[in-house]
Amino acid sequence: MIEVIKVQEKKDLKKFIDFPHELYARDGNYVPELYLAQKDLLNKKSHPFFDHSEADFFLAYKNDTIVGRIAAIKNNNYLEFTGIQSGKFGFFDVIDDYEVAEALLNVVADWQKERGLQHLTGPENYSTNETCGTLIEGFDTPPTVMMPYNKPYYKEFLEQYGFEKDMDLLSYKIKTEDVPDKLIRMSDKILERLNNKGITIRKINLKKFSEEIDKIIEVYNSAWEKNWGFVPMTDAEFKHAAKDMKQIVDPDFVLIAEHEGKPIGFTLSIPDMNMPLKRLKRGRLLPFGIFKLLYHKKDIDRVRIVTLGLVEGYRKLGIDAYFYMKAFEEAKKKGMSFGEASWILENNEMMNKAIENINGKVYKKHRLFKKAI
Repeated sequence: MIEVIKVQEKKDLKKFIDFPHELYARDGNYVPELYLAQKDLLNKKSHPFFDHSEADFFLAYKNDTIVGRIAAIKNNNYLEFTGIQSGKFGFFDVIDDYEVAEALLNVVADWQKERGLQHLTGPENYSTNETCGTLIEGFDTPPTVMMPYNKPYYKEFLEQYGFEKDMDLLSYKIKTEDVPDKLIRMSDKILERLNNKGITIRKINLKKFSEEIDKIIEVYNSAWEKNWGFVPMTDAEFKHAAKDMKQIVDPDFVLIAEHEGKPIGFTLSIPDMNMPLKRLKRGRLLPFGIFKLLYHKKDIDRVRIVTLGLVEGYRKLGIDAYFYMKAFEEAKKKGMSFGEASWILENNEMMNKAIENINGKVYKKHRLFKKAI
């Protein structure tokens, strides 16, 4: 018999966070999430998502053993911004048993219907601003930092339940050795042309981190406001995420574009912390995990381009090309073998073309699903 219970106590939340470690224990490509980061993300009292929206977390049991987990999410800002009456599901992990998946999804569908919602979409861990999508291609390599990973049968289970494709998200692999030298040399010419238009590009100043974040927030919400599935981040959400990011960011990989002093674009790339994280047992930093993490940071040989955005009116001037070129120029200098550009909407023709122009190849796909309830 399958029983699905709502997480209400601290001990249940710990089980919710730890379940993937059991599920993927024999999977060589699995990378554990940091326990403290997950605990913070799920904290209804302190995480800024819960200032405006709600979510409940559920565990599935079979014969007194945890066999799955899921979150039911009502993102009020998404509902207001898009007008789409769609609830979300996220944090979805399950053993290879469709009946368990069905039981978890039924609970979420009922939860959403109780709140008057007509559709169910996901997986999104609150929104597309966080980890989202089900991996459907590219199971042969570990995920990069802040990218989801799952069992191949998830797609089959979701489709069996009645979900259909909503949007595919593409991940490109770009080997630093494959980026044409002539393109990197072109970056100086592009920058000169931009400077003549009053546009400057600089690295983030970590000594003025708070001021820089205020500038980036404005660009972020403006640059993505017309993108499929987007919902603006509140100042509190953005600053909360930025605070965590500051611990791992390399200023050489964060560029800000300005026009006559006004921010018009930025790009953020992160050295792939999943490489050392893979060595942490159950995502614990204590007592000795922190030393493993610091020691193995030197082994990182890839970078992920997490986000790149330009305010409308500045999108066909070559700024995006310059951002990509500089990211791979820095990666080469640091001895990195490749970079990942992800996730890119499959219908974002301009961005996909820019990556293909530097010999990027799609090597992973994630899918977001939708279903009427």
